[in-house]
Amino acid sequence: MAIEVFNRYENKYLMDTKAFYTIYNRLLEYMEMDAYNKNEQFYSISNIYFDTEHDSLIRNSLAKPKYREKLRIRAYGVPNADAKVYLELKKKVFGLVNKRRTALKLNESYDFVRTGLEPELQPYMNKQVIQEIKYFLGRYDLEPKVYLAYDRIAMFCKNNRDLRITFDTNIRSRRYDLKLESGDHGEQLMGRGQWLMEVKAEKTIPLWLSKMLSEHDMFRTSFSKYGNEYKKMRNEQLTGERIQL
Repeated sequence: MAIEVFNRYENKYLMDTKAFYTIYNRLLEYMEMDAYNKNEQFYSISNIYFDTEHDSLIRNSLAKPKYREKLRIRAYGVPNADAKVYLELKKKVFGLVNKRRTALKLNESYDFVRTGLEPELQPYMNKQVIQEIKYFLGRYDLEPKVYLAYDRIAMFCKNNRDLRITFDTNIRSRRYDLKLESGDHGEQLMGRGQWLMEVKAEKTIPLWLSKMLSEHDMFRTSFSKYGNEYKKMRNEQLTGERIQL
């Protein structure tokens, strides 16, 4: 059964392809591949992010308050209408990430967010998370805002499953066809050959990892996929407005 409640710290690092292979190969000494990365192949994650008409959730998040929150539907690959997906409520409080999610069928998730009416409870659903998302939906009038997808390699520490490291590349987005079943297309969010590494741990990272990152001049950065997509979109809008003037 997939884990549906996470509490952890997440540190992010940007790197090029050369740095990725260097770090990745060294990590194999301490870590093992996620089950989805069979034969060291990528797996694809696709998301629909929801926000208010005036983008209040992401604008608040970019202001970096002590508390921020967002809601998304997540699928692995391109789902069909009857496929199981995850509806996720993600919060960040004083740097600690809390993620709560429940499995739903794709159409159930769309209907839940659109109406705010909880679906008829099924064995694959998490009742407590359903209630929490229902409360969240009662506070905001949400609509689908952006599609975000990427290719991922994920690893777990051999001696501590609480330590997880992911590498995302080929991050793509679109603000049209805002249905997961509409396909895996979109504009590139980062330059070709760029990677986003995320180190996810319930507590502090181990000494061996800290030393490894230091040796390779890896420094933490602030990078939100949705946040960077929003800033890119706003910059393009402002550029277009200036050209029209």
